[in-house]
Amino acid sequence: MAGNVTISIDVMGGDAGPSVVIPGLDIALVRHPDVNCLLFGDGQQVEPILARYPRVKAASAFRHCDISVKMDDKPSQALKHGRRRSSMWRAIEAVKDGEADVCVSAGNTGALMAMARFCLRTMANIERPAIAGIWPTLKGESVVLDMGATIGPDVQQLIDFAMMGGAMARALFDIERPTVGLLNIGVEEVKGLENVRAAGRVLRETDLPMLNYCGFVEGDDIGKGVADVVVTEGFSGNIALKTAEGTAKQFATLLRQAMGRTLMARIGYLFARQAFETLKEKMDPRRANGGVFLGLNGIVIKSHGGTDAEGFAAAVDLGYDMVRNDLLAKIAQDLSHYHRARFLPDANPSGAAAK
Repeated sequence: MAGNVTISIDVMGGDAGPSVVIPGLDIALVRHPDVNCLLFGDGQQVEPILARYPRVKAASAFRHCDISVKMDDKPSQALKHGRRRSSMWRAIEAVKDGEADVCVSAGNTGALMAMARFCLRTMANIERPAIAGIWPTLKGESVVLDMGATIGPDVQQLIDFAMMGGAMARALFDIERPTVGLLNIGVEEVKGLENVRAAGRVLRETDLPMLNYCGFVEGDDIGKGVADVVVTEGFSGNIALKTAEGTAKQFATLLRQAMGRTLMARIGYLFARQAFETLKEKMDPRRANGGVFLGLNGIVIKSHGGTDAEGFAAAVDLGYDMVRNDLLAKIAQDLSHYHRARFLPDANPSGAAAK
């Protein structure tokens, strides 16, 4: 894609709203000076903060909105009362209308998904969208999906997730044929839910040219980087994400306590300070902040609601990369190839567990 990238921002989204979003944009604009922004929010709250960040103000057009979607609003309520007038809806609508290339919001996940799906609609042959996140691994990074959008997907939906995740890995990691694994309770083909086993059979037997199916992967394989793309359903994917984030925070806290416990530990920390700083950077959840809504006719990025400015900047970075690497075109190409070949699963998409 040539030219500037235009990003629409729901400035009111997240726990702190404009006090985090605008400083985050300022950080992102240093890294991406070719970005233009459309800012949607409450003028009384946004404009005083915006005045303190001249770089953001110069690169942005601001549009006042009367309504902000609250973090605890139910998706149905947000969709009913927030359509047309809320900062979240109008930021998404800017993508639909071609004014923006990508939307970024730290707001209510359920409301954002409901509005994005209603406004942008799903791509051809996609029944349910997925949230894909970037997972740091021992080998670099992997794409993991779904992180909470679809609970209990059928066989075809799991295959669609594999297609979309593979396209995202190609766009983000520049891998021609990324490896794709299905998250399961074991690597043996007889284990797991029937829909997961059936999806595995289809992916294994079709041998698609755009991805390399490597079989089932277990929870501890995600961090090892066994696969470039790990496919699961939203319930287990969200639990895995929250568990990993909690474990990282727990480890950091325990390490900090251990380093300050004795004089020798403090001295040892001084000698190994650079190594600890490198470890801290690699484990920083802000670096992987941002989930991509895949399967829609437009790119929407969900930032963690409780992140800080650096974390929000990472979500903007992700949206920028997805636009620059033509994510939607790659997804459409892979899905078209798959459905043209009519590789349809010959299996009962039941969720019953194998005996």
